Amino acid sequence: MLDERARSRPPVWRRVLRLPLPLIIGGALVGSFLFIALLSYVWTPHDPLKLVVADRLLPPGSDRYVFGTDKFGRDVLSQLMAGARNSLYVSLLSTFVAIVVGALLGLLTAGAGPFWRNVLSRLIDVGVALPGILIALVLATSTGPGNQAAIVAITFWFIPIAARVTIGPARQILALDYVEAAYAYGRTKWYVLLHHVTPNIAPLLIVLGSVMFAAAILIEAALAFLGIGAQPPTASWGRLLQESQPLLEAAPTLMFFPGVAIVLTVLGFNLLGDGLRTILDPQQASRSGLI
Repeated sequence: MLDERARSRPPVWRRVLRLPLPLIIGGALVGSFLFIALLSYVWTPHDPLKLVVADRLLPPGSDRYVFGTDKFGRDVLSQLMAGARNSLYVSLLSTFVAIVVGALLGLLTAGAGPFWRNVLSRLIDVGVALPGILIALVLATSTGPGNQAAIVAITFWFIPIAARVTIGPARQILALDYVEAAYAYGRTKWYVLLHHVTPNIAPLLIVLGSVMFAAAILIEAALAFLGIGAQPPTASWGRLLQESQPLLEAAPTLMFFPGVAIVLTVLGFNLLGDGLRTILDPQQASRSGLI
């Protein structure tokens, strides 16, 4: 019986070709970003912090510098690799904390009584309405600019969004018959939330995490561009854009490379989120012939 099922299954390459195109392209872009970010921990073509004044503003394709050098003589390719590492650190930490805290807050709100559910919902709405850049500016003023301020700002920005996304699906699951049966069986509310609701909203949280990761990369670059995020000598794509702005006419490639890196990485995570939503949503997966 098992041999017949194994023979009836299509080969691996054919199943891969049936995957959504956004998932394939997004996975390739995200995989490249992760590989470069992790590789930068152990190897870069040059020291990204080393200043070589004699080699400043060399064009791309030079003898020792594939992407050229900046106004301080630093290797642009090494700076981009180190910037990917910084973006991975800030985005991963802030997104993970925001998803965990936001999902718990959303579950607590969905399982609360009418009074506390309304109170918590209004507080979450206020958090969603607050401008994240303003929060980052306040944090940078009080704690000083740097990666820590960017992580805290992005986390507080994303927590109410994750909570708001969690509340609706969690309440729909709590209204199902098997949840009522679990209550009748003597299960506590937190047991139901963690063992029945959380597994059912996990695909939603995975897709939300990929979209938030893309937004976190973009926000981290914006904060660094404004001088709130990563500070020298830490490499950052946003700070590379800021430093290259006065040299736009003399050396336009200094702005081109970090800009393309940001665009491709954000595009990759967004496409990955679209592809994951197609696979993890049973209705979309059945329409696409994946199940």
